[in-house]
Amino acid sequence: MDGKLPQNVGHFARVLRAAGIPVGPGAVVDALKALELAGVRSRDDVYWTLHAIFVKRREHMALFEQAFALFFRSRGYLEKMIAAMTPQLTDTASPPAGEPVRRRVADAFKSMAQSQKRDAPPEITFDARFTVSDSEVLRKKDFEEMSASEVEEAKRQIAKLALPNDWIPTRRFHADPRGVRVDPRASFRARLRAGGEFVPPARRAPRAKHPPVVAIVDISGSMEPYTRLFLHFLHVLATSRKVTTFLFGTRLSNVTRLMAARDPDEALSRTSGQVEDWSGGTRIATSLRLFNKDWSRRVLGQGSIVLLFTDGLERDADPGLAVEMDRLHRSCRSLIWLNPLLRYDGFEAKASGIRRMLPHVDEFRPIHSLASMADLADALRSERSYQADPRRYLRRAV
Repeated sequence: MDGKLPQNVGHFARVLRAAGIPVGPGAVVDALKALELAGVRSRDDVYWTLHAIFVKRREHMALFEQAFALFFRSRGYLEKMIAAMTPQLTDTASPPAGEPVRRRVADAFKSMAQSQKRDAPPEITFDARFTVSDSEVLRKKDFEEMSASEVEEAKRQIAKLALPNDWIPTRRFHADPRGVRVDPRASFRARLRAGGEFVPPARRAPRAKHPPVVAIVDISGSMEPYTRLFLHFLHVLATSRKVTTFLFGTRLSNVTRLMAARDPDEALSRTSGQVEDWSGGTRIATSLRLFNKDWSRRVLGQGSIVLLFTDGLERDADPGLAVEMDRLHRSCRSLIWLNPLLRYDGFEAKASGIRRMLPHVDEFRPIHSLASMADLADALRSERSYQADPRRYLRRAV
């Protein structure tokens, strides 16, 4: 294909990727073929052709619309593209930041403009705007209100979190000269090696390890702004212990192997591409029933800690939810419910699903900011760092 169309479609794909829409090289190639074969004749033809290729999820529609309006702002430019298929990259001045969608697209255009200035001579400047107070603001800011650049900074902060150091003894032993138990076999072998001479008895001590973590993560549409950053936290946590990850919306999916990629962004991209019900509805009772039936005995051994990440707003009220929650609670060492709705000071357990789940959890914690994520890491360090009784939310709603 002649002209600058491939180059500019590639630039547009970079803007979408920076705004949060996963667009790869294959999608760019498909978009170029679609524009060539569709025979576009109007602005709407270009819009919907690119929309069909680049937009795969409902939550990305607003981002695409805003980015398209900015990138193809000039009407004459778009007409030239349609007529001659040789578009010129237009001015990408940032719009006024307001709602989250506009702010994310604006940040994407800023990052694109900065990347185009790499050939300019370097200029050394000292910027003190990102001070301690700015870091504290980001630490307490809601994930849903973060811009694209703030989300990237939040990922870097998550990678630096102090991981819990919660060693627990196991039934297995290892050699330890200061151990509390005598090791008869090791003592006998040492006596043989010494030719029957007296040697001090060998000792052993219980082997300690980190308790495994099992995460059951809600990927419904209402949890989208929080799910991705929480999966980043699980990816970091997996560097120090065994972490088994399940995702559920309308079905249950074990994504532990997909999350094993070294790069967290690659792990999340593989995970979101393989899970079919991402950003769909929520069936908590059905998903927990499948987990208790098919996976509970496999992954909840050795004192596992379960992190249940959901807002508790179930699609269909199921009276069996309380039974499944009780079974899950009895099968694990501790059950911690992480709910983004706790970011509201006046939260009350009025939803039927939340009222059925609360009596069967050990902890009920918010998970909406870097500060709440750091508090979770601190809570995992101690054996029982339970907050006040979660049932107080039930009493408040009465």
